[in-house]
Amino acid sequence: MSLHVDVTGSGPDIVLLHGWAMHGGVFTPLVERLQDRFRLHVVDLPGHGGSRACDIPLTLPDSATAIARVVPEDALWCGWSLGGLVALYAASHGTSMRSLAMLCASPCFVRKEDWRWGMSPEIFRDFATGLRDDWRGTLDRFLALEAFGSEHAKEELRHLRNAVLARGEPAARVLADGLQLLETSDLRGDLPSLTIPSTWIAGRRDRLVDPRAMEEAASLAPNTRFSTIDHAGHAPFLTHADAVIGALQPLLHPSE
Repeated sequence: MSLHVDVTGSGPDIVLLHGWAMHGGVFTPLVERLQDRFRLHVVDLPGHGGSRACDIPLTLPDSATAIARVVPEDALWCGWSLGGLVALYAASHGTSMRSLAMLCASPCFVRKEDWRWGMSPEIFRDFATGLRDDWRGTLDRFLALEAFGSEHAKEELRHLRNAVLARGEPAARVLADGLQLLETSDLRGDLPSLTIPSTWIAGRRDRLVDPRAMEEAASLAPNTRFSTIDHAGHAPFLTHADAVIGALQPLLHPSE
């Protein structure tokens, strides 16, 4: 079984990649605003949502290759959180795309000696342990962390909780694989050779991906723009969709 992709709208192509444990349906606020002017390819990552039954491993190479096979070459790829990691890997390893948008996503999610703005590795290990003991409770704690800090945290958390199981329960194995990707991936070395235009959009109140990490990452790549959305947390497209679209304008209309 191949990846599940919802295609809607008409115009220049945009590929939307969701975050850990989610599915493409979480992007509904963006889809509703963009589908009159763009053709949207909303992907469910391997093991997630409508792609739960596909046999594609949730790794960066396998995910990037599978997505490239089912979306147009001349597209803007927009990845949120884990989806941003997949999109960045694809852009850095020869996948043909028009441009890249990193939405609350980092090339390296975990703090290191030379990367002080990442999350504590202990947090990821705690989530990994929690998945084995109580995956539902662990997933809910992760959603709460995603919403924490947002000006509309309660609204954002409600959206996330309603969305997470809307396309069925994610497999515990896939959840563990996704956490491992977030914990172990480090694509900073690929940034200087990133040739396509990219925009990095941070939520100023994001508690999962520090805006300073995104700003530093953007400074390592050529032809980039960095912006923050005030009062937004980790999922700004849920509560500040118009601001996200505003930050995407240089990529949506590159000739203007």
